[in-house]
Amino acid sequence: MNPTEHGEVFVLDDGTECDQDMGNYERFLNTNLLGTNYMTTGSVYKAVIDRERSMGYGGKCVEVVPHIPLEIIDRITRAAQRAAADVVITEIGGTVGEYQNILFLEAVRMLTIKHPEDVLLALISYLPMMNDENEQKTKPTQYAVRALNAAGLQPDIILARAKRPLDKKRKEKIAFNCNVREEDVVSAPDVASIYDVPINFEKDGVGDLIVQKLGLSARRGRLDRWRALAQKTRSAKKTVTIGIVGKYFSSGSFVLTDAYISVIEAVKHGALAAGVKPQIEWIDSEQFEKNPAALKKLDGYGGVIVPGGFGSRGVEGKLAAIGYCRRRGIPYFGLCYGMQLAVVEYARSVLKLRDAHTTEINPKSLHPVIDILPEQKKLIAENNYGGTMRLGAWPAVLTKGSLAFTAYGTGKISERHRHRYEVNPDYVGRLRKGGVVFSGTSPDGRLMEIMELPRTVHPFFVGTQFHPEFLSRPFAPHPLFAAFMKAAAGRVGKRGSR
Repeated sequence: MNPTEHGEVFVLDDGTECDQDMGNYERFLNTNLLGTNYMTTGSVYKAVIDRERSMGYGGKCVEVVPHIPLEIIDRITRAAQRAAADVVITEIGGTVGEYQNILFLEAVRMLTIKHPEDVLLALISYLPMMNDENEQKTKPTQYAVRALNAAGLQPDIILARAKRPLDKKRKEKIAFNCNVREEDVVSAPDVASIYDVPINFEKDGVGDLIVQKLGLSARRGRLDRWRALAQKTRSAKKTVTIGIVGKYFSSGSFVLTDAYISVIEAVKHGALAAGVKPQIEWIDSEQFEKNPAALKKLDGYGGVIVPGGFGSRGVEGKLAAIGYCRRRGIPYFGLCYGMQLAVVEYARSVLKLRDAHTTEINPKSLHPVIDILPEQKKLIAENNYGGTMRLGAWPAVLTKGSLAFTAYGTGKISERHRHRYEVNPDYVGRLRKGGVVFSGTSPDGRLMEIMELPRTVHPFFVGTQFHPEFLSRPFAPHPLFAAFMKAAAGRVGKRGSR
């Protein structure tokens, strides 16, 4: 999945690389999900082919239908069994009528026939408006329902996305033309915060509809925590501007913020912990390569983040931004690639290793402070790039007295990774002697997981080899994002800057 086309690649504890939606599910459920909760068309086809090759079908003829839909159903069932779940929510991505989701719709049709009382189908449809003065148009929703009908399916609930709440007239029209009751049409208007969504659905009785249609015995839940959370996001008075320096922003004439959606949400969670309102601005690192004087704009930010990524485009601009933040005392948070480049910048500027670099960009660097581990180089030589990725949750130990230890409040952590380059062990001693604190390492001390500068030198200069944003939750902000936002808020308070 290319970030500029599809948004970020999210990583689960077990190392599964998946769609960014899985991050939203984890954040809303406050639960760590596993690979059994995720499937793609390719993985389904591969499973069927592998089973056929190993005589799993007993020599029977294997066809796309019914065996692909049956594999989809089996995976849904296994996910339910593994979690001992009463209800399984399955999202079929894309738009009704797309070629990619036909077989998933067929799986739902087969499930509905087999378990008619246990399957509820909800359609999410967008109601466009030509401008703010015009009425909401229901025709796209009507055609979406007809496309579902053509696949042998009828929605039980229609979630109507729109800029504004649906009025009674629009609900009546959708109900009449789409063969549902008026109360089965649920308004899903734009909201100030994604965390307002559960509250809005509760107002329209979505929970009652689901319980009624599935014949469940359930008690009404309380959304007090969600209401308090939504209120807290609106009540913060102080605004702190955070600059995110990256390269996965450009998508034609638009900015694709989904490329860093987990970072954005983690910043929001950290801001909640700090009692401030975040304002995020996107900074294309290439501008600093073309115009170094543009670095002065970083003075206006409460803090700066360089998130993860791959490749050489814009890398010198990122290094320039990191160096500026280090020299100017601007709170800096480097995530994965952002940590690696912070090490490169420090090696160049402070240790005077002018040729220092990551071998990802310069394989012939005289000072490869960031490098592939020896056991992975053979895989790279064989073009087996996927085999070199360090994925999923890995443990780390923290140094007492460090900023990281203070933030976490513990000496042992587990964080999710997605990378193949590491701090070169040959340079760790020199970097430590030169002032870098590696406050988090793998339990055997071989891998550097967190780097920071002492608080006597810089208010907040931290880089993580892992992706802390993947574990941040609205009711449990990630400790490092909370510490970063508090440092950024402190800078705003002292300087009166944005």
